[in-house]
Amino acid sequence: MYLIALGWMYVVLMMAIAEAQSPQGTLLGAAFTLLLYGILPLVVLLYILGTPMRKRRAARLAGEAEPPPPAP
Repeated sequence: MYLIALGWMYVVLMMAIAEAQSPQGTLLGAAFTLLLYGILPLVVLLYILGTPMRKRRAARLAGEAEPPPPAP
């Protein structure tokens, strides 16, 4: 999962550099390219894909917090 995210950020970084180096491009356009094509979608994707891991961790912590059952 993280390898795909790293590859996508590389592509978006190259897009932003090309935008900044272009004669018609600006640094503001490059910043928006980096933010809107890279960082925001990646944060949403990693949050959604990390949901099962967060649920397992919460269940494990809830299981550790319960007191042991009383002995008969």
